[in-house]
Amino acid sequence: MLSATGAALAQTPATATVNTTGLAVSDTTVKIGILHSVTGTMAISETGSVQAEKLAIEQINASGGILGRKIEVIQEDGGSDWPTFAEKAKKLLVEDRVAAVFGCWTSASRKAVLPVFEQYNGMLYYPTFYEGLEESPNVIYTGQEATQQIIAGIDWVVKEKGAKSFYLLGSDYIWPRTSNKIARKHIEKLGLEVVGEEYYPLGHTQFNSVINKIKLKKPDVIYAIVVGGSNVAFYKQLKAAGIDMTKEKPLLLTISVTEDEVLGIGGENMVGAYAAMKYFQSLKNDNNTAFVSAFKKMWGDKIVIGDVTQAAYLGPWLWKAAVEKAGSFDIDKVRKASPGIELTTAPEGYVKIHENHHLWSKTRIGHARADGQYDVVYETKDFMEPDPFPEGYQ
Repeated sequence: MLSATGAALAQTPATATVNTTGLAVSDTTVKIGILHSVTGTMAISETGSVQAEKLAIEQINASGGILGRKIEVIQEDGGSDWPTFAEKAKKLLVEDRVAAVFGCWTSASRKAVLPVFEQYNGMLYYPTFYEGLEESPNVIYTGQEATQQIIAGIDWVVKEKGAKSFYLLGSDYIWPRTSNKIARKHIEKLGLEVVGEEYYPLGHTQFNSVINKIKLKKPDVIYAIVVGGSNVAFYKQLKAAGIDMTKEKPLLLTISVTEDEVLGIGGENMVGAYAAMKYFQSLKNDNNTAFVSAFKKMWGDKIVIGDVTQAAYLGPWLWKAAVEKAGSFDIDKVRKASPGIELTTAPEGYVKIHENHHLWSKTRIGHARADGQYDVVYETKDFMEPDPFPEGYQ
């Protein structure tokens, strides 16, 4: 008679059949990589992603792992530096031979590692909302692309708030610049006006000059894509300059400030702002209730959960489902199995992997409260099909 351990081993497929390409898979374990910034200006945003991925992995391991194997984590720090991301990605794929990597936040870090993943045929699960205009066989994009966030958010503020003029503001790298390029095209397509556009380096802390320009131009909407630690200075200086976002004159709409950033900014400095995202911690559904409870149990009651953090949590679960569907850890087989994968247990409610490796999802608008949370004031009726290459916006 087999012992419990023996029975489990008997049901576990042989390593030679589930790993034909030399990945770090043994009879009992499979190694994966986590690659985020836990130091530097982006740590304020990326720490939550690390926490979410580790929670998902702990839950998967507790439920028996994947194909009878427990997940082991090799974590690397991108250090908010794009060349470092590329270097660490190569280490994870070439030296550590990990079966998947969960990581990156900024588009700059993703663009830096993309050639590495394509050259060495690794699989990256990327959690951040981003500008779109990309589709790689080596990436599963678990955040939203431009049509699901930028265009949908602008449509909402125009329809519901009667916005006619916009001031575009962002950090100076690919995501904010490309996102604002798409935003400008959409605003002008609607016959509306962009009255200003400014960019500042990552880590920048002096925003008084642009705030004065905004006060002079009097836009209906400040469209803000400031990222990382710069958000703390920007929103505090905005309030100090007498701009009361609760009055909505101007209204502030951001696509970059999740609950993770608000924790650093302070809810009192964000109250009244709007954010276009697919997930907010305050979402009311059974999946999210269980997720928030488990997250706080693992990381502490004072922890908050933002859009990218939730999208990062999806990564290991989507990978697990694809591996099990493929019956293999081999990258090519996991890739082929990924389209059509559904996750009915997603905290945001439900997601499905499209053939273009992005997710079907809903778009929501949150209204910032003084306690650092958002009230969901709008959500799309249907799940939005991802379209990373929208016609007329490239």
